[in-house]
Amino acid sequence: MALRRSTRLSALLPLTSTSTPPAATPASQRRNGVTKARKPSTKERQKKAQTIETIHSHTQSLTDPDTTQQNPATTAPTLPPPSAAEVNINAHNGNYWESTPVQNKRPQTPPPLNRPVEPHRTNATLLTPHGSSLVAYPPGTTGTDISPSKPGLPRPTATTGTLLDKATAHLIATDLRLEPLIKAHRCSLFSPEGLAEKIDPFRSLVGTIIGQQVSGAAARSIREKFVALLWGLNHTGNHEVKEAENEGYFPTPEEIVRVDMPTLRTAGLSQRKAEYIHGLAEKFASGELSARMLLNASDDELLEKLTAVRGLGRWSVEMFACFTLKRTDVFSTGDLGVQRGCAAFLGKDVSKLKAKGGKFKYMSENDMLELAARFAPYRSLFMWYMWRVVEVDVTVMSK
Repeated sequence: MALRRSTRLSALLPLTSTSTPPAATPASQRRNGVTKARKPSTKERQKKAQTIETIHSHTQSLTDPDTTQQNPATTAPTLPPPSAAEVNINAHNGNYWESTPVQNKRPQTPPPLNRPVEPHRTNATLLTPHGSSLVAYPPGTTGTDISPSKPGLPRPTATTGTLLDKATAHLIATDLRLEPLIKAHRCSLFSPEGLAEKIDPFRSLVGTIIGQQVSGAAARSIREKFVALLWGLNHTGNHEVKEAENEGYFPTPEEIVRVDMPTLRTAGLSQRKAEYIHGLAEKFASGELSARMLLNASDDELLEKLTAVRGLGRWSVEMFACFTLKRTDVFSTGDLGVQRGCAAFLGKDVSKLKAKGGKFKYMSENDMLELAARFAPYRSLFMWYMWRVVEVDVTVMSK
């Protein structure tokens, strides 16, 4: 944004030929051995003030939306940007989602790369526990490179550079009511920059288990202790969090498997969570789960494989598929925020629906699926905008 604004401002100023010498600076005065710049004349000060005012007025016209012509009957209400406060998105069922451990540095994100992507496959770049990176479609892959008769990956239908524009255009074409919301809130999750992030899926899943049924602050504390414990056991014997953090360290599945349950519990984990994390590590260490499998599995295969892991329910897997793997056709009917957003989007009085009991408090599952079906294969983005309708803070899920 800063680059675009700078470009706009530079366009407002008169262009100067490269052969034109720089303007002369005001003459200096020397008095008592001290050199002082000559004060600009009144005419010069007035000219400078006019220039600043011109830039300011043009900047305002470029950056401030014109609200004088808005029709309150047709314009969607302005929603504030999500706050940075970490909230429990699904406090109703004790779920907490944060895709990246706060105290462990994520590998530096490279510049956006315009590589092929496909809605029903993983569009993120995944890191293996041992540091290598994988993508579903290598750069330069085209539709003709993949045989339709060959089982496995479908042909790519977009690139990291075009996916967001293509998806939002589809959403608007399907329902014009989404246009003001889309214009007000860019879904950076599926932007070229968001898709360029390198993500360790094993670390993300461990963080998911640690964060279940505890507050954000408690989850961070346990995660820090867990990382420091494994760092000390596998390195210098020092359990200091800062050392592990400075190294960008996160334990590998093999390192976790070697640790017994009583030792894992000293990091603040419950017996059950220690078992869940140990079981997850065993599946990665054995190869039953891997970054390659997470890249190539279909949406149904992904759900089946991960919900078979103790400690990972359907909602956790859906959030993992959307926010970590960057799959674009995920839709979670069990999320209360999504239910509430869909109901509000259809014009229902959400406050009157609150008293309704059962899992689906705001809309039935069938009604939600029917509504979302029109937005396939970009239901992840539709879900993201339904959260924005009711101002759910999604920042903790996309970190």
